[in-house]
Amino acid sequence: MNESLSRHLASRCAQIDRALQSYLPASRIKPVTLHQAMRYSIFAGGKRMRPILCLEAAEICGGDAKAALPSACAVECIHTYSLIHDDLPCMDDDDLRRGRPTAHVKFGEALALLAGDALLTLAFETIVHTRPNKHYTSADFVRELATAAGSRHLIAGQVNDLAAEGRALRGTQLRNIHLGKTAAMIAVSLRLGAMSADATSSKCDAIARFGEKLGLAFQVVDDILDVTQTTEQLGKSAGKDTRDAKSTYPAALGLDGARAEAMKLTTAAMHELVPFGKRAIRLREIAHYLLSRKQ
Repeated sequence: MNESLSRHLASRCAQIDRALQSYLPASRIKPVTLHQAMRYSIFAGGKRMRPILCLEAAEICGGDAKAALPSACAVECIHTYSLIHDDLPCMDDDDLRRGRPTAHVKFGEALALLAGDALLTLAFETIVHTRPNKHYTSADFVRELATAAGSRHLIAGQVNDLAAEGRALRGTQLRNIHLGKTAAMIAVSLRLGAMSADATSSKCDAIARFGEKLGLAFQVVDDILDVTQTTEQLGKSAGKDTRDAKSTYPAALGLDGARAEAMKLTTAAMHELVPFGKRAIRLREIAHYLLSRKQ
């Protein structure tokens, strides 16, 4: 990653963290353990990729990143809730996330479940702070987030992922899992940012298509890293996809084939940014950075 992009992402993370601090209940507020668990998970040192993309989309479409902050924080609350629930023993049963014990290991399974529920609810409390504009009402923002996070996309992806354990999926079946589980929330992050800037429907659609393809590329690289990196490097249990007999891109295509697929998807994503011209330079840099994570 070049130094300019590194500084930019660090600045964005700090901006998002300040906003999240204001939206999350303080850890001293009752029930204390619940709010501690929510904060433990959301301030665990994530990359904030989804909210950053939301802010970038707002600026690319001629808006102000500050106007997109409530939507960006709402997306991060959804993302964190989904990680808490995915890590539960009844789901993927992971003990490590971002280099430290998962929420259910730290706080117990019941409280982790409730912390995830609370973050999901907080997301919708937060997104209504996004100001409506000429083309988009508060209901439009809520609807977009709810649809992406619901039973046809994010949750469907997890259901299909669980159902596919032990089966060798390829092509469309594997793609459909990750369209829901990963790509949908990345696409909606960008769409919400564009909507906060009162962008036209065609621009919202183009930037969401960029997000969908970027999200798929991101998942391919994640699958590769699960095979090629250590637990210490990943901050989560390495090799777990293989042990759990999950369908992954390296399993379906081989490592070289998976790397080629990630490049193909990133190139296709870049094509969707053509209408935005030079304004999209940061999104292009972020896409290249996500593709080039150590494989």
